[in-house]
Amino acid sequence: MSPAADCDRRPDRRERGPRAAGDWDPERYRRDAGFVPEFGHGALSWLRPLPGERILDLGCGDGTLTAELAARGAEVVGVDTSPAQVAAARARGLDARVMSGEALEFQREFNAVFSNAALHWMREPDAVIAGVARALEPGGRFVAELGAAGNIDTVLAAILAALESRGLDGRSAVPWYFPTPEAYAAKLAAGGFGIRRMTRFARPTDLPGEMRDWLEIFARSFAALVPEEGKAALFADIAERLRPHLFDAARGVWWVDYVRLRFEAAMP
Repeated sequence: MSPAADCDRRPDRRERGPRAAGDWDPERYRRDAGFVPEFGHGALSWLRPLPGERILDLGCGDGTLTAELAARGAEVVGVDTSPAQVAAARARGLDARVMSGEALEFQREFNAVFSNAALHWMREPDAVIAGVARALEPGGRFVAELGAAGNIDTVLAAILAALESRGLDGRSAVPWYFPTPEAYAAKLAAGGFGIRRMTRFARPTDLPGEMRDWLEIFARSFAALVPEEGKAALFADIAERLRPHLFDAARGVWWVDYVRLRFEAAMP
């Protein structure tokens, strides 16, 4: 079984990801990972937001896509677990709140729930889906894009190998949930949703900078396994393991082996 596919197993309840290794840095995220909201426009095209609709942006980050929804005339609420990202979204004049996607507090308030590149950070998908279902009005839709099984397989294999060479089991620090379409479709159906469309697709993505920049943003839970003085060497080791696979020498560009799952579902 591939490392990413292994992430489709039932998650435990220990806190993972950015919250376990420090908050997000909105400015660095915009600089080194601005491609994330940019690629969110594909999911936005599936949402088809209408003026006057009330929409929840689940995992809103700094509010880049939340602001686009508001500009289209929707009444938008953004939620994120990162206080720094929520503060950045509020600085745009948006209604953004610190809230876990696994413990949504809304009751039949929204016409739609939208999420881009956030659901795979939520390790309790059944709780997320149940909260989304509660938040939607009858007939409300749920449109999202997240990492799918196979996402960043090459990166994850290099991370785990670098940690194993240090006598560490990196699987305990995997912060992501990358489901197969079949697995996530079953969870949506169990949560009361009817699936309108769903697709899994590869999206190899060029990075704006170095592989280390990507690792420092997204792989902090793994770095937390080593002493502070060993983090730089760990990231350098991982990058060198990835160089033969994810560095395009002809263009001088690093890239990441993203695989995405996009869906549109709706409540009765």
